[in-house]
Amino acid sequence: QVQLVESGGGLVQAGGSLRLSCAASGSFYTMGWYRQIPGKQRELVATITSGDSTNYAGSVKGRFSISRDNAKNTVYLQMNSLKPEDTAVYYCNAKKWVGLKLFDYWGQGTQVTVSS
Repeated sequence: QVQLVESGGGLVQAGGSLRLSCAASGSFYTMGWYRQIPGKQRELVATITSGDSTNYAGSVKGRFSISRDNAKNTVYLQMNSLKPEDTAVYYCNAKKWVGLKLFDYWGQGTQVTVSS
């Protein structure tokens, strides 16, 4: 049973920082973070491959940094210079190849609230 356990969300003032962590049960090809506001589609925030290639949404480039510790099967999201529009539920995502098929796994989500 795949488990992704997130931590680190909370309430912070605009301009502040938070660090999200996601511990996975097992190793994965790509890990990342997505976020969702009620009534809107879930959107990509950042991803990182097992080879440390990263990808960021334009709205977070230069402010957020994703990293992973492969030995701990953990991915981190360092969020700096937070803005009220970063308020959302943040979901950890992990992708794994099983044969020729790529499977998606999701964490339970952690709330990030940025006050103005």
